[in-house]
Amino acid sequence: MPIISLEGQLFILLLVICLVFGRIFQCFIKKQRQPLHNKIQLPPSPPALPIIGHLHLLGSVWHQSFQKLALRYGPVMLIRAGASTSYVVSNGAIAKEIFKTNDINFAARPEFGSSEYQIYRDTMFSILDYNKLWIFLKKICMTEILSAQQICKFADVRKEEMMKLLEFFVRCSEQGEACDVGIQLMAMTNNLICRLIMSTRTSTNVNESAEIREIAKGIVLLAGQLGLGEVFGPLKKYDLLGAGKKAKALLLKFDMFMDEIIKKHEDQRRAGRKYKKDMMDILLEIADDENAEIKLTRSCIKGLFLDLFVGGTDTTSVGLQWGLAELLNHPKVLKKLQEEIERVVGLERLVEDSDIPNLPYLQAVVKETLRVHPPLPLVFRKCREECVVNGYKIPKCSRLVLNIYAINRDPNEWTDADEFIPERYLVNSNENLAIEPDELEAMKGQNFCYVPFGGGRRGCPGAGLAAAVLHRTLGVLIQCFDWKIKGAHKLNMEQGAGFSSAMVHPLVCYPVMRVNPQGIATPAY
Repeated sequence: MPIISLEGQLFILLLVICLVFGRIFQCFIKKQRQPLHNKIQLPPSPPALPIIGHLHLLGSVWHQSFQKLALRYGPVMLIRAGASTSYVVSNGAIAKEIFKTNDINFAARPEFGSSEYQIYRDTMFSILDYNKLWIFLKKICMTEILSAQQICKFADVRKEEMMKLLEFFVRCSEQGEACDVGIQLMAMTNNLICRLIMSTRTSTNVNESAEIREIAKGIVLLAGQLGLGEVFGPLKKYDLLGAGKKAKALLLKFDMFMDEIIKKHEDQRRAGRKYKKDMMDILLEIADDENAEIKLTRSCIKGLFLDLFVGGTDTTSVGLQWGLAELLNHPKVLKKLQEEIERVVGLERLVEDSDIPNLPYLQAVVKETLRVHPPLPLVFRKCREECVVNGYKIPKCSRLVLNIYAINRDPNEWTDADEFIPERYLVNSNENLAIEPDELEAMKGQNFCYVPFGGGRRGCPGAGLAAAVLHRTLGVLIQCFDWKIKGAHKLNMEQGAGFSSAMVHPLVCYPVMRVNPQGIATPAY
């Protein structure tokens, strides 16, 4: 009989202790939930392991794992990741019950991580509970800083940043050099958001640029770790992964940075040196309005801008990357889009905002990009009051995860759901007459098998700005350049983990100039 080493004995002992503890814990949870099971019919759920629940079934890209599980267990599942339990929805009809029928009940978002690490917990728009302050901030977003009128006012800023992007690609083309397109798109959207918010380009000040990029990128990465920390349940307050302390440090850094920006704007306003209002000026005016229905604090302004920095920069640039990548992998689609642009706009001027309604195939390409690669693959909601969804009672404070990725790729709603086919949105795909008439409603989240920006009260307020940037930038990139993939005939479209699900492999290409954008006369604004 072989002799087991001391290390082996310790391992076996530890394993037995874990199994016994897990069984006791499982029985305890089952006993605690027994009354709930008697009252509430729970959705289907895969077989779970003690303590870890369904973590063993989830890969690094959760929305894809949820999609595979939904094909077996149905469009509503109960998934437990450690101590965290969520109802996962993967179907447009059920999403309609959440975004429309029970919209008010799901107008809140769950909190991730311990609140002591979130300095904007009570003021940040994206994580605020559904209350009077959130309603007031949503109104400001939709009527003041992100309204269609305001987006039009900043058309010149969007164009200037787009031209700087094109100038970079022109230099690469003239020198025959490849470039990481994703990095340049990130820089453009970052500079654009900075200018819209506070009238400054991050590239004009090295220190400011480094701060903003570090903060935005760091918070996005740490947000995923905070979400993962939910598996520890009550132990999450101890910040076992260390993400909470790092996030707080970044937030405090952002807070100091915004204090300086606010002070500069206040000084300029007092001196009367502002010739054009940016978003900061608009919010400071609202904050100083004694007749405003709610007092807008400096903390609210900072929290709102943090949302814009983190959400607007990452998701828009990632959307542009996916759109260009899909076109490069589908040469026939690319050629058809270039032909449409040449026919409608020509090569004597660049694509303008006013051209978009007359470019149905460009609209279809953008729409299909957002379907196949939604900006946020997973959307989280918290149930404010007990309600019924798809015949299941959802208890108060339960967490719902809407798998936008799976909803947009539902094979029951879409033919060849995983394929990139822009023609599916055209009224007459052979003659390329026009985009489907429900295009605007679909972008707003009213067509519930297509919800790239979420839906309901908590739908993305920046969808209009994102759509404007996506259409025009993608149109100009295709109008001015052909693109040659470095070292391959086809791009690897593997999706990464994280909230925005960016491309795993860099989008490195050679821009081949078709027409020099610097030599095209552009209209003045």
